[in-house]
Amino acid sequence: MSEAAIGWELWRSFLAVMNERSLSGAARSLSVSQPTIGRHVDQLETALGVRLFTRAQNGLTPTDLAISLEPQARSMATAAEVLARSVAQTADSEAGIVRLSATEIMSTEILPALLAPFLRQHEGLEIEVDASNRNVDLLRREADIAIRMQRPEQGALLARRVGVVRLGLYASRDYLGNRAPPGSIAELAGHRVIGPDRDPLYRSRFASELPDITPSLFSYRSDSHNAQLAAVRAGVGIGVSHKSMAERDPSLVPVLADTVHFEMETWLSMHEDLRHNHRIKMVYDHLFAHLPSFLD
Repeated sequence: MSEAAIGWELWRSFLAVMNERSLSGAARSLSVSQPTIGRHVDQLETALGVRLFTRAQNGLTPTDLAISLEPQARSMATAAEVLARSVAQTADSEAGIVRLSATEIMSTEILPALLAPFLRQHEGLEIEVDASNRNVDLLRREADIAIRMQRPEQGALLARRVGVVRLGLYASRDYLGNRAPPGSIAELAGHRVIGPDRDPLYRSRFASELPDITPSLFSYRSDSHNAQLAAVRAGVGIGVSHKSMAERDPSLVPVLADTVHFEMETWLSMHEDLRHNHRIKMVYDHLFAHLPSFLD
């Protein structure tokens, strides 16, 4: 098999093994048999004339070459998804798929309630939610619509500001119990503080917004916003929350409300070429009309 004849199914299996680090895990993720994945890996290595993985009892370890090929393979996966959506849909139909990218918190705490009544009115519409804090590339069509906490810098995007997210420190009533809440940032040292873990972008953004709250204070760490919020609600300690969400939760109380508070702009964006796609523009307009009331 020549390199030019390598089919997409081989690269798809390659990516699944890169994700799972085992043939069995890759097979489960793609809903195919383990021998099929193994055969695809063997065929790909034969076509390229190189080893992509070293085999061991505890799984597969990618070689340096495999690691270097992964970004290009993921670009192929994105292109394949875009092609599949394009073939399955027509621009003037409201039936079909719209892929949204939003932060974890937005995806779990806001979008379901915002979209539920809308989807009851448009039963042919399908929504895919990329619940991730990473910034997707709309120019490469990694998503149709993105909701982000900063102004998009890419050109060729239709971007509109939909409001601001107000954040502050909160704790559960169970956590505070009979203990006195902190009266200053210095007194946070006497409490368990929930904050970011290893993500350098998350840590730098946290530091820029809350410079007085240093990483040394964090005794419960996660780069997942959902994990942090769950920890606050469970009574683990004090952490950051959207004010609009916390105020709807009677179990949470503000901490240092006069001292620690900040805002982040919220932007709705899509590729300007998609403004003529009826289905995508319909979802975009619904989000623009109703997101402000959920943010405030």
